[in-house]
Amino acid sequence: MSQQTAVRGPGVSGHGTLAAYARLAKLDIYDYYLGLAVVWALLAPAARWQPQTFGLLALTLVAQVVVVAAMVGFDDVTGYRDGSDAANYGSDAARRRLARKPLVAGTLTEAQALRFSWTAAAAGSALWAAVVAAAPHRPMWAVVLAAACVAASVQYSWGLKISYRGFQELFLIGLGIGWTLVPYALLTGGTTGFVLVQAVLFGSGPMLFGLYSNTNDAEGDRAAGRITVATLVSARAHRLFVAAMTVAQIALIAGATATGFAPWWFAMVMLPLVAMRLAHLLIGFRGDILRARRIAIHAHRVTVGLLVVAALVSGATP
Repeated sequence: MSQQTAVRGPGVSGHGTLAAYARLAKLDIYDYYLGLAVVWALLAPAARWQPQTFGLLALTLVAQVVVVAAMVGFDDVTGYRDGSDAANYGSDAARRRLARKPLVAGTLTEAQALRFSWTAAAAGSALWAAVVAAAPHRPMWAVVLAAACVAASVQYSWGLKISYRGFQELFLIGLGIGWTLVPYALLTGGTTGFVLVQAVLFGSGPMLFGLYSNTNDAEGDRAAGRITVATLVSARAHRLFVAAMTVAQIALIAGATATGFAPWWFAMVMLPLVAMRLAHLLIGFRGDILRARRIAIHAHRVTVGLLVVAALVSGATP
């Protein structure tokens, strides 16, 4: 019996539904797209309300969604083939929502997922080219960074399989940073120290909640040959690594305020985030990894709100 036949439930047809493709694209996970709200808030007040600004941000949003759809589609195919998704989701379907893995759940075939992923990869690349072509500014570093983000996303678990080669954590933070800096630079022609601080704070959010996923998935990832910090070190060492990354984010907030890269009041605005970070760290240390992950996801979304407030206030402050 093939692996695909083994996981397909009775009565499941071979025809994918729109809902199954939406689950394959992980449309319910929108955290990387929230960076565009931060970009909008960081713009000069006069530029925020220009129709061209909204048009470029909307086109960028579509490009990001389509590229992520390709990335997670290929990731699901790879996880299905090597058995890591069945190992990581099958034993805890109630909490991990097995339906979000349509190949393992049997609601899509591997061929359907591959066609979807390749189509999304081509469309996403074309959309990002359109974003660059439509932008009022095209600094070379931003164009190169945009291309690197697209290429790395498509090869996250496919091609070079960078998430299997020990670069997953770096990718998770890097994509968030890139997808904040690139649209800002395309709209303004450059960047600033405060924008860079906000980009790193935004990008570190998906990395931090990804670390809890890696903690939970360490055994299945290790069996599949996926290299993450969680698969290379002991559980205690990985907890310390998560703590170090959490403290690093808090230190960035304090350091940016102390050195003048951020306004003097920035650290105070970010205090709710600091509280949430310490809360999920404590819960994770006590062993409830999936609850800590949920709080970390909410903390990232709170981060976006706080960064938007800080950007708007900073722009209004003489």
